Amino acid sequence: MSGTEATRPASQRQRRPVAGATAHEHLLRAAEALFYREGVHAVGVDAVVERAGVNKMSLYRQFSSKDELILAYLDRMDAYFFERFDASVAKHPGNPKAQLIQYFVDLAERATQKDYRGCPFVNVAAEFPDPSHPARERVAQNKERLMARLVALCGSAGAREPQALAAALALVIEGIYAASQTFRQGTSPIGTAPALVRQLIEAACA
Repeated sequence: MSGTEATRPASQRQRRPVAGATAHEHLLRAAEALFYREGVHAVGVDAVVERAGVNKMSLYRQFSSKDELILAYLDRMDAYFFERFDASVAKHPGNPKAQLIQYFVDLAERATQKDYRGCPFVNVAAEFPDPSHPARERVAQNKERLMARLVALCGSAGAREPQALAAALALVIEGIYAASQTFRQGTSPIGTAPALVRQLIEAACA
């Protein structure tokens, strides 16, 4: 880097093109960090490019628009979501009741961390009021997949009405997301969620 180039603000330095696959990953990582922390509308493509360390041309080679980048971000968040879900379930092979409770234990722990910003799908839904927007469709798809997983586990756990129990558990999940953002750090009722879920499961499977 020349002396003149080094003295320019980072946002004004000319960035070299980055190989496609590398640029794609860098941009998604940058979008993941910025969109989750600050919101998708508050973050412009310039901020994503700057954090990713690529030039704007590299961004538009990978994503035709900011909306397309948002959809790719949501796809990545969906993959992370079910990786965490599967990791919780894997702690209790063959025991669906324990698997369900473990999911809430892990979620409650994660949701009380200082840097937790709630559910990325809930956050995006709040920013896109039009239910026909593709981002809202991604949100709905994530929730539908979650419900399907819950219904299957509730059925395996012996619930008389798996759909009803899954719906109750889904509401607890959404309540955890909301409480994580509305209560002061250390005062949230989130820690009671696993015990509540245990009661719901026992009542539904008695």
